[in-house]
Amino acid sequence: MDELARVKGMLHQGGYTLVLLCGEQVYTSDERGIRPLLERVLSGTDDSGGYAADRIVGRAAAMLYILLRVRAVYADVMSKDAALLLKDAGITASYGTLTDTIMNRDGTGSCPMEAATAALTDPADAPRALIAALKRLRNTGG
Repeated sequence: MDELARVKGMLHQGGYTLVLLCGEQVYTSDERGIRPLLERVLSGTDDSGGYAADRIVGRAAAMLYILLRVRAVYADVMSKDAALLLKDAGITASYGTLTDTIMNRDGTGSCPMEAATAALTDPADAPRALIAALKRLRNTGG
């Protein structure tokens, strides 16, 4: 079985929000949002050549996947901007649904993590911007 199909199957069968496969190492998470990816980047994890399946991938997550150096990403829902970023970085991107934007959890506007990375062109700047956005959300009760 193709590795991307394998992680996609694990995502759905296990009820996870994120599955990463790098060699024989499998990482799974049921945590919502970008926090699991951000933690992997901040810890210096190198998922070079790995395969990822995720529930939702927008611009912020795409930048983190670029930093993790994965080979391919599948998302149930992926933004057009994320698909383009991944493609431009040489990462295979596939999805169930392609959307213009990733919405916030209330469905009332754009995801704050997307807003935090909207003006960034270098993925290396994403972790700092995302940490700041998470702190702002925590301070406002968001």
